[in-house]
Amino acid sequence: MKKVICICLSYVLLISMILSMMPTVHAAGSYITQTYNSRNYKIYIPSGYQQGTAVPLIVMLHGCTQDPDQFADGTQMNTLAESKKFIVIYPEQPSSANLNKCWNWFEPANQSRGSGEPALISGMVSQVKSMYSIDSRRVYVAGLSAGAAMSVIMGTTYPDIFAAINVSSGLEYKAATNLIAATSAMISGGPDPVAQGNAAYSAMGSYKRVVPVIVFHGTSDNTVNPVNGDQVISQWAQTNDLASDGLDNNNIDDLADVTQHSTVPGGRSYTVYSYNDSKTGRVVMQKYTVTGMGHAWSGGSSSGSYTDPQGPNASQICYDFFMAHPMKGGGVGGSR
Repeated sequence: MKKVICICLSYVLLISMILSMMPTVHAAGSYITQTYNSRNYKIYIPSGYQQGTAVPLIVMLHGCTQDPDQFADGTQMNTLAESKKFIVIYPEQPSSANLNKCWNWFEPANQSRGSGEPALISGMVSQVKSMYSIDSRRVYVAGLSAGAAMSVIMGTTYPDIFAAINVSSGLEYKAATNLIAATSAMISGGPDPVAQGNAAYSAMGSYKRVVPVIVFHGTSDNTVNPVNGDQVISQWAQTNDLASDGLDNNNIDDLADVTQHSTVPGGRSYTVYSYNDSKTGRVVMQKYTVTGMGHAWSGGSSSGSYTDPQGPNASQICYDFFMAHPMKGGGVGGSR
């Protein structure tokens, strides 16, 4: 009898261990794989989605060595999407495109509109719009690390599609144009952010507009130096200043208009810097500097990779920032 009990207990422990290792990204809605131009992406459709009722769309770009499931698990964005009723897509970077599954943000072919990986990601968005009822005023992109660097590129090259962007542990536009320069930028920062801001403004072309940006970076990030988070703000301050009226006149700059200090109960302290458009008085950029956080998605779940559960909840904060910044004009895309 004791032997039988031991076997049963071992079986129960084994099943429990297997279940604990399974992704918890499914929430209550549908989490399925789609394909665009031979590239896979995951899509989460909340259970409350109804055909004909437009919902926001958030594109989530994972970091190196990650995949959509790990990123969904770590950010818990599907759980948030279920409660707030928006659709999430997770483009997948396969190892065939980059050995470490990094988005190739440092390659010139992936830094302009209509080519390379930006074209693939925007194509996935167009495909989802054709399949579901998406509010075109509320399409956003967020990323971690290499995904964050690609998020910057998406906001630069497709400002007509993405209403606002999130950059978590990322780098400025064209921080590098080859792998060696990318490594250097990650260690010590990229080129002059004012020059990169001008380059980003030029890359916007006829689609130029002020793109709201929210940045997260840990002060103990040893993978992407925290100076990069500062450069992202400075680059976008220059880009958005030019986009606001075509003039380099500091309507938008990288000097915070409001600085707030806070602490997560039982967790990390952090500082929030807010940057306003002086013409409208509206916040157009925010930067969260998280004390002691490494290379991670702030406030994420330990069930995923590269997360820091002790930081402020980046997923919820990003969602709130995004919803406060719909694109002017636009409409409903999609037919389903």
